[in-house]
Amino acid sequence: MAESWATLGIDLLVEPTGPGLRRGLTDALREAVRSGRLAPGTRLPSSRALAADLGIARNTVADAYADLVAEGWLTARQGSGTRVAERRVVPPSGTAPHPRALTRPAYDLRPGSPDLASFPRAEWLKAARRALTAAPYQALDYGDPRGRPELRAALGGYLSRARGVRADPERIVVCAGFAHGLELLGTVLRARGARTVAVESYSLDVHGRILAACGLRTTPLPFDRLGTDPGGLAAAEAVLLTPAHQFPMGVPLHRDRRTAVVDWARRTGGLVLEDDYDGEFRYDRQPVGALQGLDPDRVVYLGTASKSLAPGLRLAWMVLPPGLAEEAAAAKGGVDTCGVLDQLTLAEFLTSGAYDRHVRATRLRYRRRRDALVAAVAARAPEARVTGIAAGLHVLLRLPPGTEQSVVQAAHWRGLALHGLARYSNPEAPAEPVDALVVGYGTPPDHAWSGALDALCAVLPG
Repeated sequence: MAESWATLGIDLLVEPTGPGLRRGLTDALREAVRSGRLAPGTRLPSSRALAADLGIARNTVADAYADLVAEGWLTARQGSGTRVAERRVVPPSGTAPHPRALTRPAYDLRPGSPDLASFPRAEWLKAARRALTAAPYQALDYGDPRGRPELRAALGGYLSRARGVRADPERIVVCAGFAHGLELLGTVLRARGARTVAVESYSLDVHGRILAACGLRTTPLPFDRLGTDPGGLAAAEAVLLTPAHQFPMGVPLHRDRRTAVVDWARRTGGLVLEDDYDGEFRYDRQPVGALQGLDPDRVVYLGTASKSLAPGLRLAWMVLPPGLAEEAAAAKGGVDTCGVLDQLTLAEFLTSGAYDRHVRATRLRYRRRRDALVAAVAARAPEARVTGIAAGLHVLLRLPPGTEQSVVQAAHWRGLALHGLARYSNPEAPAEPVDALVVGYGTPPDHAWSGALDALCAVLPG
């Protein structure tokens, strides 16, 4: 049976131009290489496959290839086929030059990312194989905008057991990261008539920008040693909090204030958006249960796999009050926008116990790093004071007044990526300026940790 042209070789878009097929094909291929559209090392289709695609004689393609090999544009070796020659490509005149790649820091102590080298590749592959083998073929179709039912059921069991969340799978919506979930909630709140969302005075500014893009105004709440003060909630319809481990200050919300926030929501009909930041990683105390457990009808719980596994998975989840789940799913656009295969794999990872084993192993590794950081700072930089160490993947290093910017600049000169607290301070918040560093100890791989500590202590005062 004759082979169909559609099954031969690899695809190449080329349009012969000018007089004569051979010359037109040669010119088109030469221009594709010269302009950089065909990068050095690119393998070209066989002469037989390209001839079938173009509907021309095979000898015409072979002759065009031979001409370009002779000119040095292509190479042809037995067993490796015809490829674009390795040569410097000169872009056409008028083409803007590519920007220079940013130099990567020698050490990265910025908060917000785990040790990506510790991602459990072998266990994840095993879970992916089991999940894909068991999945019905319908799972690969456009799905429920709330996410795959397997993952929502697995999350419901895990969050109830590990975080004290009352998680009905029907009220869970899977989203592509925390920012995506916050955008969906901002859309829903604005559609409901909300105008103002209260935020913490120390937080990620990107969250404020997301809410602003949804048409919502943000107003900061005061902060003190008990955490965020909910006393200024009167003018807001919703509040965004990190109650288990405040980012970046590192303290849990005091129990009296947890109660006060829930009482405000019940009394006014307001909504609490709970970012369970670093909820899995605690070291010196029992875990602080999710605020959502106090009132599932007034609190939206948001969690993510970005810190426990990897941000590149783009998997997060929301546990929503009755009625809000349908509105959030509608805001997603009526279809599931998260990768089905990764959802199925995470569901298997949770139900098999592999997720718990991974979290416990990484918790031990991060605790050792934290202990080494605290000891190194105490011994080598006594003018700095470490706080917020009971949980999470970062600590707050309080500095002598007036030294934050100079330390951050010195770190930059040494190739050490480091963030000061000022980066996370809301300019509208009525607070005394505090000089401090927000030091993330999750990012460096194990082999670079001691070098990162040395670089940090070298720039600290004293």
